[in-house]
Amino acid sequence: MLEPLFHGFILALGLILPLGVQNVFVFNQGVYQPRFVNTLPATITASLCDTLLILISVLGVSFVILGSFWIKMFLVGAGCIFLIYMGWTTWNSKPSNERGVSANKFSLKKQVLFAASVSLLNPHAIMDTVGVIGTSSLRYQGEDKVIFAFACILVSWVWFFGLSLIGRISGERDKSGNFLLILNKISALVMWGAAVYLLFTLFSK
Repeated sequence: MLEPLFHGFILALGLILPLGVQNVFVFNQGVYQPRFVNTLPATITASLCDTLLILISVLGVSFVILGSFWIKMFLVGAGCIFLIYMGWTTWNSKPSNERGVSANKFSLKKQVLFAASVSLLNPHAIMDTVGVIGTSSLRYQGEDKVIFAFACILVSWVWFFGLSLIGRISGERDKSGNFLLILNKISALVMWGAAVYLLFTLFSK
């Protein structure tokens, strides 16, 4: 029972730690929103999307996705277009010193849509999740597989809630707005870099 628990925990933590579009978006919401409760739409949506991807991986649907070139092509194409657009929007945004003003750009509906997009339209994250977690889950059966999946899902929920909380604390400490401006530029570069990397990996195979 402990082996699949620790295995799922370490594996999920290793996949979620690297700086990526999903992490950047959730962190940004923590920075921009005036209260922690206002970050919940993005945080919960990102967590639910990760939960969905993990369940798909463990149930074996991942091998259907990984085995189809055209599905990969569609995911990469849609993901790259979205990442380029998100990067352009983020690069050109000018944060206000008043966090409430900046937060108006991300209504509840927009938070949910953007969080779902950076989670489900990010082919690199999908391939990592369905490939690594899906393959690793094959060694477990029955109760052990459930525990493995639960550990992976728990890591995602704890991580995103913690990330948005850290973002909020960082935003409160930034009175000049310089941190938010630099963060926007870094976020945009991460998104564009992810798009270029996806195209490179697709056409290099």
